Amino acid sequence: MKALLEGYQRFRAKGWPEQRRTFESLSRNGQAPETLVIACVDSRVDPAMIFNAAPGELLTIRNVANLVPPYAPDAAYHGTSAALEFGVRVLGVRQILVLGHGLCGGVRALLDGAPRNAPEFIGPWMGIAQQARARALECASTEERQQAGEHEVIKVSLANLMTFPWIAERVARGDLKLHGAWFSIATGALTVLQPDGEFVPQ
Repeated sequence: MKALLEGYQRFRAKGWPEQRRTFESLSRNGQAPETLVIACVDSRVDPAMIFNAAPGELLTIRNVANLVPPYAPDAAYHGTSAALEFGVRVLGVRQILVLGHGLCGGVRALLDGAPRNAPEFIGPWMGIAQQARARALECASTEERQQAGEHEVIKVSLANLMTFPWIAERVARGDLKLHGAWFSIATGALTVLQPDGEFVPQ
């Protein structure tokens, strides 16, 4: 906690004064982000930092391996789906970006099995992406399988987004666009998914 409070003090001394008008405007007028980013919980991958975004610009959902589950309006707990509903139906975001990354532990669990000391939730959650696992395992080397898995999980999430009727309707009308991207922790490079299924450097 000490390190967090020290960081807060630095923010209050420098960050807050520099962005005070932005925060005051956001408090008066509310938020109106145009972009919703679905990212991984990995501490090395911060969407606001990667895209140099100011407060209020990105609505961010973070979970293990930036996965979107299929549409399932039942009585179970659906944190990611609830956040999607808020972003799309309440805030009216104009684009959704699924942001994957290199060295993803969730994808590693998908390919090799969940960690022995985390048996309850990671395995079932990554089961959403079984089709990505099948495609990745066709690759020869461990490194190729890992990156292919990371790319394929992004594609699974984009496909699952289209199972939400209020997302599919907005996409069909041209009111909402879906994108995929992959970030390399090692190099800082970003590649963006193209219509042909390839990831192209930016």
